[in-house]
Amino acid sequence: MKSLKTWTAAAAALLSVSTAAFAADTIKIGEINHYKRMAAFAEPYKKGIELALKEVNDAGGVLGKPLEFIFRDDDGKPGDAVKIAEELMTREGAVMLTGTILSNVGLAISSYAGEKGYIYLASEPLADDLVWKSGNPYTFRLRTSTFVQAAMLAEEAAKTDAIRYATIAPNYAYGTAAVEAFKENLKRLKPEVEFVTEQWPALFKIDAGAEVQAIERAKPDAIYNVTFGTDLQKFVREGTTRGVFEGRKVYGLLTGEPEYIDPLGDESPEGWVVTGYPWYAITEGPGKTFVDAYMAAFPGETPKIGSLVGYMTVETIAALITKAGSTETPALLEAFKDLEVATPMGDITYRALDHQSTMGAYIGVTAVENGKGVMRDWSYKDPAPYMPSDEAIKAMRPAK
Repeated sequence: MKSLKTWTAAAAALLSVSTAAFAADTIKIGEINHYKRMAAFAEPYKKGIELALKEVNDAGGVLGKPLEFIFRDDDGKPGDAVKIAEELMTREGAVMLTGTILSNVGLAISSYAGEKGYIYLASEPLADDLVWKSGNPYTFRLRTSTFVQAAMLAEEAAKTDAIRYATIAPNYAYGTAAVEAFKENLKRLKPEVEFVTEQWPALFKIDAGAEVQAIERAKPDAIYNVTFGTDLQKFVREGTTRGVFEGRKVYGLLTGEPEYIDPLGDESPEGWVVTGYPWYAITEGPGKTFVDAYMAAFPGETPKIGSLVGYMTVETIAALITKAGSTETPALLEAFKDLEVATPMGDITYRALDHQSTMGAYIGVTAVENGKGVMRDWSYKDPAPYMPSDEAIKAMRPAK
């Protein structure tokens, strides 16, 4: 009996050592997102991560170790996200943070990361303050700049005869930044334009009838829309019913992304100039390879822009740690300088200047095909021509 107890204790000790060794041999990344209430948007992103993780780990991992993501839900609350970030870094042993859909949550994590010295890859939030006015040495951003995408739409708007514009956007950091960027770029290209009304519905609480009536009363020549998700659905349906889009050009930021246009089905607007992700029309290169791999991994599902961003998040982190040759923060910070990453959208670079990636954007015109909303006449645009000057960005970023 004594021998049995001794053997059992030894086995337990060995198991404990093995478990600890396995944990130490796993490179953990803390991933924070709004998974519960925004599952339609967050789940494709998570699946993109899972696909890339499998590919990376099947190929031997990073620095010979498996890469692991620890997923946590922020419930859409900046305060909760900050607490989760601290737990992931101090208790779970994460080497860096990533994620967040909502820009206000991303800004909170960024501020906290800068204060604590934690690296944060803001994979999804779109507010430009993350890397410009509120930028810090520890925050990097993957998704195409809001400023850049708004500038692409403004370029198309400037080609028309429209002078009077209405805008509608959710009343939080992303929405306000998106409207300001469009106004700045359009006025630079066409100084005579004027903005006759600005509508600011609360996020996911739009009173679409009232918003559409306010826009119609202003008699704009064109409309710039930044709403998304269920707000977009209600705005499109109400606007179509009341005829507010008839005879007017409409420019929609993100409206062509599958997450937002797919739910509209045959109610999708036609003729809007939008940014989005026409995965169904990408027929070659790494973009097609990704689409095929995603659909094979998740039968019956089609990729979303979130799927692509999740996949590119893992690619970025794998390339970062490989370049650094370490998971220590100083080495990772050094490796992030002009980090180059091969992605389904081509090679991108994280600019040392402002920590913004050079991921571009697709722009095209909405249409309905076979009962589904799609983008036609689309093109992929490099962000460089639409960026503010280096001098302007340096002036915006806080002194280190």
